[in-house]
Amino acid sequence: MGSVTALLVGESWQTIEFHVKGFDLFSSASYTEAVEYLRAALESDGVETAYQPCHVAASEFPESADELAAYDVVVLSDIGYNTLAIPPETFSEGARRGNRLQLLEEFVRGGGGLLMIGGYLSFQGINGRANYANTSVETALPVTLRRTDDRVERPDGVYPEVAEPDHPVVPDVDSGWPDFLGYNRFETDDDARTLVRVDDDPLLAVGDHGDGRSAAFASDCAPHWGPTEFVDWDGYPALWTGLVRWLAGDR
Repeated sequence: MGSVTALLVGESWQTIEFHVKGFDLFSSASYTEAVEYLRAALESDGVETAYQPCHVAASEFPESADELAAYDVVVLSDIGYNTLAIPPETFSEGARRGNRLQLLEEFVRGGGGLLMIGGYLSFQGINGRANYANTSVETALPVTLRRTDDRVERPDGVYPEVAEPDHPVVPDVDSGWPDFLGYNRFETDDDARTLVRVDDDPLLAVGDHGDGRSAAFASDCAPHWGPTEFVDWDGYPALWTGLVRWLAGDR
């Protein structure tokens, strides 16, 4: 099995809390990464995985075709448009920098792979703040995004159904899927394929873009939308490694 290198971007956040105890108030801060499930799944099958949390990607996401060429597949998970579109030097100093979203589309069109995984800051996200509609990333993805908050919250659980069990991405994960607790709603493009559905919505869509391939997974790779049953599921590693290896193609 050939070597595949992936750049995994996102899946981190900082939290500031205010604690009120009668007359008194104080604050606390914490930092969290939820990348361990996905990274472990990919590395279990020999996919070499570099990781950039959101605050690191803001300044270190590749800004040239040569930098991106070090990877076969880029995975964006819970990182919004603004973090990639506004380099810190541009925001604070008014400095010109490269268009990283356009570069990513060119990377896929030239033969690379792109996967976006759902979440509150994926696709359009909460209150539309992920904001990938009408961007080069949407152009590269096999789906058309909503122009508003696209979340579907399903605390009761929603069960996936495999629509194309013969596709090379999903034959090893055709059954036994756990319920999901939410997802981003989008439409599969006419020239793309919906491999897995939840209710009447796509859960996993794949397609070609130029000489490359792209995929959109509507739910999360970690809690809360992807519950404990999902990350502990026997099919979890096969799903992600099969998808990333398919996206890498023969690059």
